[in-house]
Amino acid sequence: MPRAIVLRAPGTNCDAELCRAFSLAGAAVELRTLREVCAAPAALDSYDLIAFPGGFSYGDDVASGRIFALHTRQHLYGPLCEAVARGACVIGVCNGFQVLVQCGLLPGPDAGEEIPSAAPAATLALTDNADGRFHDRWNHYEVNSRSGCVWTRGLDRFPADLLMFPMAHGEGRLWGSAEAIDRLERTGSVALRYVENTNGSCNRIAGVCDATGRVFGLMPHPERFLSWLHHPFWTRLDPAARQGPTPGQMLFSNAVEAVSKVHA
Repeated sequence: MPRAIVLRAPGTNCDAELCRAFSLAGAAVELRTLREVCAAPAALDSYDLIAFPGGFSYGDDVASGRIFALHTRQHLYGPLCEAVARGACVIGVCNGFQVLVQCGLLPGPDAGEEIPSAAPAATLALTDNADGRFHDRWNHYEVNSRSGCVWTRGLDRFPADLLMFPMAHGEGRLWGSAEAIDRLERTGSVALRYVENTNGSCNRIAGVCDATGRVFGLMPHPERFLSWLHHPFWTRLDPAARQGPTPGQMLFSNAVEAVSKVHA
């Protein structure tokens, strides 16, 4: 059975949902503190799935995800790169996406490039929403079928009214230089887009993966859509459409399946 670890810090508030998502997908899950794992980074060698949950880590007192990212960058960048190289999958949701970008794991090196020995400078940013307001709503999404992201495989089979996830952030607008955004598009690193670009992200980008397709960061919360009863309009859905896994559950099942194949 694949093993998953969910890392939390003071202020994290979506860790339980992530644990449930991996458990439902068939993984054995452990919830551990960032401080504990930073003190013994070799602990990551035991896990096939590594998750950075949403919330307001350390109260976002310096900036969203900044303190979590600094600890991760200093203590865990190397072990995380080694984990991905052996086939592990990594996800960062909302605050966790901010962490993955700031610690240098996303967008990561191009395919065939050598992994830097030290964390590179961030080339993307998740900054204030365009309207300066906190957004707490369900949104529609598009899957980029050209992306190699293992997490989003098959999600494009869902019609628009079913491919929805909730979002809850004040600093979720993805920004980068024209060169950085062009690189994301050219390499197939854009895995998920907003249909309604309410936060003003460049090119409507909602989720980004690295060249391996195994490291994935996104602002919406798939772990909050594990049951069709969570869908905001579930009573209006055709009962036939509510058969099988939700888009949120499929996303986590994809990753569990991917790491299971590594050990098959």
